[in-house]
Amino acid sequence: MVAHSDRPLPDEETLLRNWRRWEAGVWPRDYRELIARTFGTVPDAFFPRSGRDGRKEIMAVSGMDTVDILARLRASDVDEGTLDAVRITTDRLCSDYAYMPSEQLLVEGKAWLGRVAGMQHQRLSLSHHREVIAQAGWLALLVGCVEYDSGDPRQAESTRQAALALGKDAGHPGIVGWAHEMRAWFALTRGDYRGVLAAAEEGIAAAPHESVAVQLYAQRAKAWARIGDRQQTEVALDAGRRLLEGLPYPENISNHFVVDPGKFDFYRMDCYRRVGEDRMAQNLAQQVLQAGVDFDGTERSPMRNAEARVTLGVAAARDGDLESALTFGEQALGGTRRSVPSLAMVSEDLGRVLTQQYNASPDAQEFLHHIKALRAS
Repeated sequence: MVAHSDRPLPDEETLLRNWRRWEAGVWPRDYRELIARTFGTVPDAFFPRSGRDGRKEIMAVSGMDTVDILARLRASDVDEGTLDAVRITTDRLCSDYAYMPSEQLLVEGKAWLGRVAGMQHQRLSLSHHREVIAQAGWLALLVGCVEYDSGDPRQAESTRQAALALGKDAGHPGIVGWAHEMRAWFALTRGDYRGVLAAAEEGIAAAPHESVAVQLYAQRAKAWARIGDRQQTEVALDAGRRLLEGLPYPENISNHFVVDPGKFDFYRMDCYRRVGEDRMAQNLAQQVLQAGVDFDGTERSPMRNAEARVTLGVAAARDGDLESALTFGEQALGGTRRSVPSLAMVSEDLGRVLTQQYNASPDAQEFLHHIKALRAS
């Protein structure tokens, strides 16, 4: 804390006494930002505000279900209430991304994208027309993500480009930024790290003050970590942290196109695993699992959880615990909701360690075959 503070602090004995109180559950008032900075994150990661239940609250606003919305659209009754209902539906679908089966989400996402796109041909005011284009842009982003998760990169790229065009037409920097973020993600899973840096730079320039810029900095950090430049990795993470710290806490952290402290720490976990900071990566992985699994074992964020388990497996393998490494690895690959390109990419980190340290083990070889099968699927 002393090293990261820009003002004088109490003596070490006082700080230590305060620290014990904080660990006992008495939250600090004046040191939250400094504690977060010391650990390379933002205050909400350690001291979360009591957020609202985004989906329940938003769904209660319009008083309309899907049947009501479709009836209005068919009747060309596109008023502000109808647009509110469309926004709510889009938000719900983007919030379902984490756990809804890919096939189901793809069908629903494409159906709603078609319905919203059809609204452009109705008589609309200029502001309503722009809003319709923006909602179509968000839905196109969602559909493109699910297409890429499902192993259809060519179609996903076409949908991404459509989303980019819609974002530009709507004058919406957030949609434009997320379209560039998708390009960075696609490049990362292909091993095109310079492509990641180029996409991140373009996206940050297009949406420098939007939350997507935080994720673009995180993608930049993941690329530098894989290139092997630890200093640039930290620079990118610090830039993302500082931007996130200045943004308001999101109303609905379940929305896939929202960046919150927990999501940023998920990206930090990946970076630290790649650069060999196993202790830090382990701690972050445990935080991801703590946030992503309900008390009854229900997986709230199965895709994040899978990557966290791979991280724990890598740390265990490097520490000489092959049995735990393989257990974490099999748990990661066994999930039903997964992004095949991302999971294959991070699983190869575990495969690399197993090849280097346990190549003679039949169990390790069996897991390596599972990774190859995942990459081929």
